[in-house]
Amino acid sequence: MLGKLFGSNARVKILKLFILHPRERFYIRQIARDLKLQLNSVRRELENLEQFGLLISNSAANLDSEEGGGAFVLDSKGNGDVKKKKIKALSKSEKKYYQVNAGFILYEEIKSLLVKAQFLYEREFISRLRKAGVPRLLILTGFFVNKQNGLVDMLLVGRFNKPKLLKIIRELEVELGREVNFAVMDMREFKYRKDITDIFLYDILEGKKIVAIDDLGVTSV
Repeated sequence: MLGKLFGSNARVKILKLFILHPRERFYIRQIARDLKLQLNSVRRELENLEQFGLLISNSAANLDSEEGGGAFVLDSKGNGDVKKKKIKALSKSEKKYYQVNAGFILYEEIKSLLVKAQFLYEREFISRLRKAGVPRLLILTGFFVNKQNGLVDMLLVGRFNKPKLLKIIRELEVELGREVNFAVMDMREFKYRKDITDIFLYDILEGKKIVAIDDLGVTSV
């Protein structure tokens, strides 16, 4: 779906990498290796995205002077985790690193689109969630809707097998490459908090959100 929208699956993979790791810097060869893409394809996409304004680039020499020779790269499994690695002898073509331009005018819109598609379509999170219990309400907020300083990214209401639920959440975190802050309530706690107009709950219910599962009529309130 995203490949058709953005023009190629390679571009989507690269966009996800930079959008989901806005503070990190990546080298061409590292991106190609960890995303399993052709080097020339990666170079072409990076140049296009930089011309578009979504990426910015700099030299390894500047990075070395700024951070004492450290650069952020994907780990060997390419699962979204990042770590510091010392810059070694590089050719001229390898001395350039890229980072997302968070000030780009369409940055938040592109981020929101990628995150929603990543969550709802690629991982089939809801389907797997139902195997861990009986979800009655699933609300995405915080990171998923670009809500700054939100207390949680996800609210779950229902009955769940906790070990299975935690495993599913951890898998989602690996896929997204970031921590997901979530809250889980059973029906009794949800009703009680709703009846007393709990500040935490109503901040979620009345704020910016995506309601992915709603067996409780939240969207009709």
